[in-house]
Amino acid sequence: MNNISIFRNILMALLLAAGPVYTLAAGQPVEQLKAFLSTSKSLTADFKQTAINEAGNPTQTSYGVFYLQRPGKFRWDYQKPFQQQIISASGKVWFYDTDLEQVTIKKLDESVGSTPALLLSGDVSLEDNYTMEQQGTDGDMQWVKLVPKNDESSFKYLLIGLEKGILSGMELNDNFGQLTRIYFSNVKLNPFIKPALFEFQAPKGADVFSE
Repeated sequence: MNNISIFRNILMALLLAAGPVYTLAAGQPVEQLKAFLSTSKSLTADFKQTAINEAGNPTQTSYGVFYLQRPGKFRWDYQKPFQQQIISASGKVWFYDTDLEQVTIKKLDESVGSTPALLLSGDVSLEDNYTMEQQGTDGDMQWVKLVPKNDESSFKYLLIGLEKGILSGMELNDNFGQLTRIYFSNVKLNPFIKPALFEFQAPKGADVFSE
């Protein structure tokens, strides 16, 4: 399963997890999560993503860079072992596989799950859509578990890992038995991000599919 296939299953959950902390937040992890959703504007980070199958075995590990700009803009640049891009802006999401020279375009609506997208924009209450549980610590990381209240959600739960108030990890269990772990490093909060990073134009010769 390639990164784009994985990301389709967990797209909106990853949006929510793009940076659920803020350096000025104080108190328990749940309060830090809430503070981020009401105060942060942008984020960049390097990431390592590992997909784990139902037997608990890693099936694929990828590396890249993540960009977030509220409201509703993000970009995942997968750099190793394969180059892929996932970009969201203006109510659409572009999936580009460099090796296949293939672009898939989706609308950012109910077809990919709108509630976390609205949470990202700050228009929806966290408490109204998720049950939140503090999961204790693992080394220097504190964990928060989010369980969707909507039975039709594409994932079972999402874990957010915070280290000294900074986003450090995430684990997502989807409804297909796929476990995805992401670890973030070199996290920068509220940096200036060039608007062009969220603009996508299909390369010449690429196959384009719109859903």
